Amino acid sequence: MTKSPITKTGAERLREQLHELKTVERPRITAAIAEARAHGDLSENAEYHAAREQQSFTEGRINKIESTLAEVQIIDVKEINE
Repeated sequence: MTKSPITKTGAERLREQLHELKTVERPRITAAIAEARAHGDLSENAEYHAAREQQSFTEGRINKIESTLAEVQIIDVKEINE
């Protein structure tokens, strides 16, 4: 498997975004789903379907960032010879 180059700053930004998604967005969406479920019939509940769509997008983004971070090589652009 080939490692993709990324700067230290880029890797830190991805880690920060991952942390935000896991600690802020994921719990917020979970609460929104629970609240929407409390409204009753899920088949016609737009809030529920919107929250589930957000959950799907967020989980996909979390998986993408985790796989990206697992396959990177951190480089220092100051050390690259031209």
